[in-house]
Amino acid sequence: MKISTLTALALTLLTSACGRQDVSNAPARAAAGVAPSGDWPTYGGPLAGDRYSPLAQITQANVAGLRQLCAFDAPDAVNFQSGIVAVNGVLYFTVFNNTYAVDGVTCRQVWKHTRAEPDTFLMVNRGVAYSGGRVFRGTGDAHVVAVDAADGRQLWDVAIGDPKRGESAPLAPIAWNGLVFAGNAGGDNFGVTGRVYALDAASGRVRWRFDTVPDSGAARATWLKASSANPPSGGGTWTSYALDEAKGILYVPAGNAAPDFAQALRPGDNLYTNSLLALDAKTGRLLAYVQPLKGDFHDWDLAAPPALITTKSGRAFVAQGSKDGQVYNIERSGVAESGEPGQLVVRSKAQVTTRENVDVPLSTERETRFCPGVQGGVEWNGPAYHPGLGLLYVNAIDWCTLVKMQPAAGIKGTPGASWTGAEPADGWLFGRHDPVSQWKGWVTAFDPESGDVAWKVQTPKPMVAAITATAGGLVFTGDLDGQVLAYDAATGRELWRHATGKAIGGGVISYEARGMQLIAVATGMNAGTWNIKAGPARVIVYALP
Repeated sequence: MKISTLTALALTLLTSACGRQDVSNAPARAAAGVAPSGDWPTYGGPLAGDRYSPLAQITQANVAGLRQLCAFDAPDAVNFQSGIVAVNGVLYFTVFNNTYAVDGVTCRQVWKHTRAEPDTFLMVNRGVAYSGGRVFRGTGDAHVVAVDAADGRQLWDVAIGDPKRGESAPLAPIAWNGLVFAGNAGGDNFGVTGRVYALDAASGRVRWRFDTVPDSGAARATWLKASSANPPSGGGTWTSYALDEAKGILYVPAGNAAPDFAQALRPGDNLYTNSLLALDAKTGRLLAYVQPLKGDFHDWDLAAPPALITTKSGRAFVAQGSKDGQVYNIERSGVAESGEPGQLVVRSKAQVTTRENVDVPLSTERETRFCPGVQGGVEWNGPAYHPGLGLLYVNAIDWCTLVKMQPAAGIKGTPGASWTGAEPADGWLFGRHDPVSQWKGWVTAFDPESGDVAWKVQTPKPMVAAITATAGGLVFTGDLDGQVLAYDAATGRELWRHATGKAIGGGVISYEARGMQLIAVATGMNAGTWNIKAGPARVIVYALP
């Protein structure tokens, strides 16, 4: 581990100016379970997941003065997509099978927890939840683990899936009211379906489970060709959830159906894949759902965390990004408190990437190119919302895919293996991407009520990092060239940037420590599927002079 700082003098001045909070006692304060308003306690900020910080010390007028305060270097060179959680001046994040607690002002390591597990294809974990003095995380072999926030001691370890079937739990859980909410990924594998769990925060015991592909009832009847050789598959949840604290409603985005491209093998709505689910957080009962995209055959799952927002006219919406290159603005008023599940309603949508050949059938004779591709649209970092401006902000990926299909009779699934229906291309079963010379990214701001775009910024490479809006009128994010960026939230004008030298695909957060607003960024994303090699993971903290 290495630590770099502005200078010893700068730290001394910061400590003197803001000494009313004692960072040396931060782990003990974190263990008390109280999260101040300046914290960033979940993957998406508050439990609502709107990625909005009420802090306003950093403004449009002074953001150009932001400087690197410190940095923490981990030895791990993996697919660093972790969000960062900040509670009582301590930063918590994951680097595959390691969990770190780092002082949020000095970047000194507080503790490190390691849980040995086999390597996975993606080598990715997206972070932790914090609640009641504990942090909770998923694992590559489909477990959920609880760790003491003060000292990093492991408290419990519970399996929620079977890695031999290709199941994992890379999402950042969320925690509320003595419960931890997590689910399994792996829905692109033969016979794997998604499950959402509520675990007891104290013991890890399963309190309830919801199957995103039920094995009976009306939803099961929407799989019209189900058989032992063609089992319903999909609906994995590999990204974080959001929670309406006032009503106790958990919002869960479910992944695509499998085989991914072979729609002929799975006609019907394939519920509840590609759906936004509203669940009673205390019981797991389905209250309402919507399937914004029906009949998906492009691997266009709801891959982004939902953001629960209230529009400027007072309407309760969910902003839900999708790999189809759109953000769906869904009204929450259809949630049923009793009886049969209600229907959530899409009120508008905003197009945030190029969309081409979206209705063209895939062929066994030739490759079909469609945009966005299987790694396009809005991925593991969801939208941010600025309530004062009434604007949503989202990063997106413009990268197209070419797929040639196998004949339907030849699509045979194998337990534990990917199941897509595509002819192998470039060594895998998810098509062939356009050259990286043709990819690009977008940052888009839009009105959730109308879907009208307020401003857009095109970037040379896909935008996969987190995006955060602040009360100082700013939007912070980062890019795959390693630039940390700050935009004017109203106009999209770039106001500040800093070169980190490492691709950014993880958390970008705003939090408070020692009375100062700070920005933390997770850099160092390594991903063969993205042609990115950035070296060991690094978390950088920025402050005003």
